[in-house]
Amino acid sequence: MPRRKRTAGSSSDGTADSDDSGDHEKTDSSHSEANQRNNTRLTRASLRLSQSSQVVLISMLFFLTPLHVYKMLFLFLDAPPDVKQAAERDESPPRTPTGNAPSSESDIDISSPNASHDESVTKDQKDSGSDPSHRPKRRRFHESYNFNMKCPTPGCNSLGHLTGKHERHFSISGCPLYHNLSADECKAPTPRQVRYKEKVMEMRKRRDSGLTKDQKEKYMEHRQTHGTTREPLLENITSDYDLELFRKAQARAAEDLEKLRLQGQITEGSNMIKTILFGRYELDTWYHSPYPEEYARLGRLYICEFCLKYMKSQTILRRHMAKCVWKHPPGDEVYRKGAISVFEVDGKKNKIYCQNLCLLAKLFLDHKTLYYDVEPFLFYVMTEADNTGCHLVGYFSKEKNSFLNYNVSCILTMPQYMRQGYGKMLIDFSYLLSKVEEKVGSPERPLSDLGLISYRSYWKEVLLRYMCNFKGKEISIKEISQETAVNPVDIVSTLQSLQMLKYWKGKHLVLKRQDLIDEWKAKETKRGNNNKTIDPSSLKWTPPKGT
Repeated sequence: MPRRKRTAGSSSDGTADSDDSGDHEKTDSSHSEANQRNNTRLTRASLRLSQSSQVVLISMLFFLTPLHVYKMLFLFLDAPPDVKQAAERDESPPRTPTGNAPSSESDIDISSPNASHDESVTKDQKDSGSDPSHRPKRRRFHESYNFNMKCPTPGCNSLGHLTGKHERHFSISGCPLYHNLSADECKAPTPRQVRYKEKVMEMRKRRDSGLTKDQKEKYMEHRQTHGTTREPLLENITSDYDLELFRKAQARAAEDLEKLRLQGQITEGSNMIKTILFGRYELDTWYHSPYPEEYARLGRLYICEFCLKYMKSQTILRRHMAKCVWKHPPGDEVYRKGAISVFEVDGKKNKIYCQNLCLLAKLFLDHKTLYYDVEPFLFYVMTEADNTGCHLVGYFSKEKNSFLNYNVSCILTMPQYMRQGYGKMLIDFSYLLSKVEEKVGSPERPLSDLGLISYRSYWKEVLLRYMCNFKGKEISIKEISQETAVNPVDIVSTLQSLQMLKYWKGKHLVLKRQDLIDEWKAKETKRGNNNKTIDPSSLKWTPPKGT
């Protein structure tokens, strides 16, 4: 039988319709794939165009203001990550929606580089979270990008300004954090600052209206007498507060200059020794001492604390200490109590030691003039003993034959032992020797500043102790001098400073001020059993019988 021709649209088993529907599905899938390829090409085109625009943008940066540059950078550099991935997968030329290469930049909207890509988003992309509408919103430009300029102070965010007038800073000079402040503190003064400012203004209001005629004459006389060799008188020129600030600034500047001088950056004359190494101490010197030039120009001197020999280097000192047999000063030990000892050294018998002692003392004394002529003097050296030897604490010298009955020619306490009571012990020991000699003693003038302070304190203590123990009705200055071995002139000057000496009806009267005596008793009680005193029973000494 002839086979019957099959007509379109009819089928005995219904397979024709299914074939036709399959053909339609294939056609639709091919169209969707073509659309996806076109969309991908559009995405690449947008990216390529944005990249080419970046080149144009960079060439335009030199002609735009910073604000325009920042906006354009934000516009063209904010490409989404998926666009960059697509560009890495395919490097084919970009196409327009018509399938041709773009003839000009007008074919693509450069203001929205993601527009064509957004239209091609599928349902799977939305489900996977790659939908641009589901990405976080674009942040502002100043929130997304950090400027290169920032404050160099560690931990500073460049916010605020020291003046309080600006919102940002980019240097240390305007950084609040560098000045230990916060941005809020710079904006307005703190209550403490306000109180301090009010206090200063109040103190400045107390200033006198001006100089009186007598003050002006006094100032002119001072200037004519001293000229530029003295500082002008500054009292009443400004407020006491400002004058005090000026004095503090002067003192601080002098201290800084002294540090520079010790560091060798500022020289005040030649051959100035700046520091000495003495035992376990490194001491800064105060004044110039005439050491030999080859030693003085070094600036740093190394001295043996037992024999007082001076050396140039640490190595020489170490070698010397290994073979030095001295553990105490030469001479006779005339006093010992506990660890404190006093040695009597004759300048004629131990000339080198006494000369070295004088050179060492000149580093800390301004008015000392005796260096090498030591033969007419006796030196009483106080030491403190430990298991390594007797360490130099201080000394005083006295003439063997003094026609003015000076019991001290020069006295020094080493800087490391100052303000510990040793200076008063040396003074007390000198007067103890005067008592044994049955003489009235006094220190040789002029006294140094520290020496004058020490002697006045000692004389005050001696007089108050005598007044406290005195039980009679009439006090005689001569009796005080004979019992204490203090010169009557020194007693009178001390009584005047204590306001205990009055002139009444042609006579000088000594007043016994109980308030000062009670104050001295309280200090003695508070001090307790202090071993920094001289015990006369521990002295083993007889006066020398001539030169």
